[in-house]
Amino acid sequence: MKASLIAISFVAIGVTACSAEPAATEEITEVAAVDPGLIADLGGEPEGPIYTRNQGETLALSGYDAVSYFTGEAPVKGSGDFRVRYQGYDYQFATAENVAMFQSEPAKYAPQYGGYCAWAIGANDALAPGDPEVYKIVDGKLYLNFSEDVAKKWQVDIPGFIEKADKNYPTHDASEHYTS
Repeated sequence: MKASLIAISFVAIGVTACSAEPAATEEITEVAAVDPGLIADLGGEPEGPIYTRNQGETLALSGYDAVSYFTGEAPVKGSGDFRVRYQGYDYQFATAENVAMFQSEPAKYAPQYGGYCAWAIGANDALAPGDPEVYKIVDGKLYLNFSEDVAKKWQVDIPGFIEKADKNYPTHDASEHYTS
C-alpha cells in the first residue's frame, strides 16, 4: 500500500510538473491520497442541515448523482469512485463529466434544503427525509419530497411552499438531523 502511494505521488509530481494548472492538480492529488475515491474537496460550510440516511454520515443525496437530475431522463446512482466533497458532505457521480459539471457550479446541482423534503420544510417548518426518486426541478433548482403523496400536496402551491421553505430552512442548524 505504501509503495502504491509513493508511486502515485511520483506520477502526480510528474503530472504536476507538466501541467498548465499545477495548483489544481496538487489539490486533487492531496485529496485523493488522503481519501481514495474522493476527487476533490470544494470546501464550504453547510448553510443548514444536510440530509443523510443516518446522523453523522456524510453521503448526500443518498448516493444519487446530483447532475443526472438535470441531464438525463431519470436520476441515477453515483459511484464511490467519483466522489466530490461539498460543504462537508460527499456527492457521488456516475461519470467524470458529471463530476466536472458539479465542480464548476456545485450550488446549481446540490438539492435545495440540503435534500430534506421541500413540502415539510415549507408547510410545517419540519425536517423530513427527501426521497431522491421523488423530485422536481423548479426554476433550475432541485427539490425533493418525502413521498409521491407528499409531492402531490407540494404541487398544490409550489411557489408558496418554496417561499415559506426559503424562510424556514435557514433557521435550522447545520447539526440538526431528521429523527423519527
